[in-house]
Amino acid sequence: MNVLRTKDEIGRYRKQLRQEDSSLGLVPTMGALHKGHLELVRRACRENDSVLVTIFVNPTQFNNSQDLLKYPKTLESDLDKLRDLDCAISVFAPEVSEMYGASPNASTYDFGNLERVMEGVYRPGHFNGVATIVEVLLRLILPDRVYFGEKDYQQLQIVRQMVQQKGIPVTIVPCPIVREADGLAMSSRNTLLTNRLRNEAGFLYKLLGEVKKNFGTKNANEIAEFVREALTAHPDFKLEYFSIADAETLQPVGIVDTTKKYRAFIAAYLGEVRLIDNLPLN
Repeated sequence: MNVLRTKDEIGRYRKQLRQEDSSLGLVPTMGALHKGHLELVRRACRENDSVLVTIFVNPTQFNNSQDLLKYPKTLESDLDKLRDLDCAISVFAPEVSEMYGASPNASTYDFGNLERVMEGVYRPGHFNGVATIVEVLLRLILPDRVYFGEKDYQQLQIVRQMVQQKGIPVTIVPCPIVREADGLAMSSRNTLLTNRLRNEAGFLYKLLGEVKKNFGTKNANEIAEFVREALTAHPDFKLEYFSIADAETLQPVGIVDTTKKYRAFIAAYLGEVRLIDNLPLN
């Protein structure tokens, strides 16, 4: 397995693939790989001749410096997990200076209403950082397809809009959320939960299941109040936001239009660990 560290190495890698007429799938990650990431890689392997996994903790998408410091960094373990897959995988694991030079700064984008809800409200600047590194990677690597998990659904919609705005010729492949046995969406942050809190974490998915059950029989305000009450009654959770929104525009639902798709979105702290999740409702 090739482990590439510089943009020049990526250039030579891409040139070789072009000479071989090989299709390339890209799986961008921040490392601390879990089964959800590996499912993205497996799908990329099925759909492409070669796969490149990026492992890069992107500083410009963290609006909280402590969150950046705490983010798990497990490169050697990540490489071992990728080696176990039966696939032609290469890894791009650059230093911050390689991607940003001496000063890591994000570009500024206009994503309109997509960035004015949910994560955009609670993590100002986050999506500029995400879009900056994804644009840099796409222009550098020139993949045929790029794979994103639907757990970060708002991020997925932001990337779609960025690619459209910038005219980048790549196919974005959304992949379903991979969950633990109790329904918890797999995330690198789950490793930060204590054993006791990890045993409570499945409550969030059960709550979204109740939301789906009630969607169509209760209005959005009634469902939101039910969610707030349920999490207020749970001593370990603190709700940050809950929204039932149009799956394409991410705008909160008013009157349900049966021709449109809707999703429920939630962010909550379990102890000091921030969890996000979402679920399609129709």
